[in-house]
Amino acid sequence: MPTTRELVLAALHARLLPLAALVLRDEVLPERIPAAGLIILREGQPGEPGVTLSPLRYHYQHRAELEVVVQAANGRASAFDTLIAAIGAALEADLTLGGLCDWVEPEAPATVDLPIEGAAALKAAVITVVLHYSTTGPLA
Repeated sequence: MPTTRELVLAALHARLLPLAALVLRDEVLPERIPAAGLIILREGQPGEPGVTLSPLRYHYQHRAELEVVVQAANGRASAFDTLIAAIGAALEADLTLGGLCDWVEPEAPATVDLPIEGAAALKAAVITVVLHYSTTGPLA
């Protein structure tokens, strides 16, 4: 049976799959960026839990990361903004990931332009998504 952590991360990945961009989980950056963009979900860190004793519950603020990349010769900023807005809309549509989380909280992206020799530049960002959830144990 999968852990709560895995169920939450799988639900986050599934929430992003309908977007036009290619959505991967814990994969290496591919050689080619699709025209609609690329999102790579990284598991991140669950951090130190808060603990309640009756009943025993571990409360996590798991910091997953979305690596978002767009490559275009023209309109890169607009394409990137459209993808970021689509991610926001997908998350806002269900901020509990089907009841698996207490709350899903995306943080604002810090963007960077990356020049590529002989190709269109990349516009990229890492978006931290804080997943608030509880488990019955640190390995549950």
